[in-house]
Amino acid sequence: MIESLLVANRGEIARRIIRTARRLGVRAIAVHSEADADLPFVAEADEAVCVGPANPAQSYRNTGAILAAARLTGAQAVHPGYGFLSENADFARDVEAGGLIWVGPGAEAISAMGDKINARNLMAGAGVPVAAGTTEPAADLAAAVAAAEQIGYPVMVKAAAGGGGMGMGVAVDEAALRTEYDKVRVFAERMFGDGSVLLERFFPRVRHVEVQILGLADGRVLALGERECSVQRRNQKLVEESPSPAVSPELRSRLLAAAVRAGEAVDYRNAGTVECLLDPATGEFFFLEMNTRLQVEHPVTELVYGIDLVEEQLRVAAGLPPTFDPDGVTARGHAIELRVNAEDPKRFLPGPGTISTWVEPAGEGVRVDSGYVQGNTVTPFYDSLMAKLIVHGRDRSEAILRAREAVAAFELAGPKNNLPFFAELLGNQEFLSGDYDTAIVSRLR
Repeated sequence: MIESLLVANRGEIARRIIRTARRLGVRAIAVHSEADADLPFVAEADEAVCVGPANPAQSYRNTGAILAAARLTGAQAVHPGYGFLSENADFARDVEAGGLIWVGPGAEAISAMGDKINARNLMAGAGVPVAAGTTEPAADLAAAVAAAEQIGYPVMVKAAAGGGGMGMGVAVDEAALRTEYDKVRVFAERMFGDGSVLLERFFPRVRHVEVQILGLADGRVLALGERECSVQRRNQKLVEESPSPAVSPELRSRLLAAAVRAGEAVDYRNAGTVECLLDPATGEFFFLEMNTRLQVEHPVTELVYGIDLVEEQLRVAAGLPPTFDPDGVTARGHAIELRVNAEDPKRFLPGPGTISTWVEPAGEGVRVDSGYVQGNTVTPFYDSLMAKLIVHGRDRSEAILRAREAVAAFELAGPKNNLPFFAELLGNQEFLSGDYDTAIVSRLR
């Protein structure tokens, strides 16, 4: 097993990785910005290094500072968490070039999946269903218009280098396409340094379902069930559950097999997620993207399968076999995750501030992965995620009941928070039925 691990991230995910590292006897090293010096993950690490000011470009995305911290502390490996540098192939290469272990997939897999057009083409070649769309970037507006006519409106206009629900727009006709194309291209250039744009078929009613994969050290790729991620605002997830109430055993078999083919196509190692769009009317699913990292919502898979995915990541990176029998993995019960954000529960706009009250719920089947404690300040410099409230039950009904009770018991004051929205959602008949889609939040608002 790896002996010392530098966690190149912050907040709840850094704290969560550190928790597993310390349980395994691995020395945990934190890096932090000046703004995060008082957060729990810094105190809970065995060693911590400040890598720069609040601006992420000067701290959590500062590869030179992070690699210098690794050298300074004698770290053996680097875990990037999610966001920041987690899907940066150059950083993965730099880590390994420095003689360190990269806890994630190889740089080649990250590069292959980082470009959405290349990823679509690779998946199509591997026999993974892909929605109708462009096989190369739309070089200009005229090319985009021609592609949209071939695909058929409405179309999704997406940044080829984007991810996390950013850099996307829907065009219902040519006039809308002219607006969305320029908007997405400019945004992509500013955010990702790559203005390439792709178009693909847009589904007016669709569900967002993803599969957790784990590429083992021996080369096998496993699929650890699916997660339903259709409760979203601005194309970004708020609630995830596993298993998906929309997936039948027959569909699950096809979905998981496709995810394994996707991983095998890029010789995938470590944890990753194959994201798909599911047409509930036909049962068709289509490859959306592959996230070459640990997902925010990984705890629902952990609770359903009884597996610590961070531990498995470390074992794969160290060349060790998994802690479980790859041929005997079984799901049990149902899990739901609610992302507790520092944002108002109506318009979902950020509302940072100092936490005056923070009392986490507890009890059977309740887990909280948090990045803050009472007295901490949620600053405007980073993502608004404060904690993840995850519940597990024997079935979906029990999980929902436990989620309601946990939301009611979560005492949080200071920053704005979206707990009232979750209380509303957990009593909504559409959500309770399980027959919902990615527009459910807009219908509630």
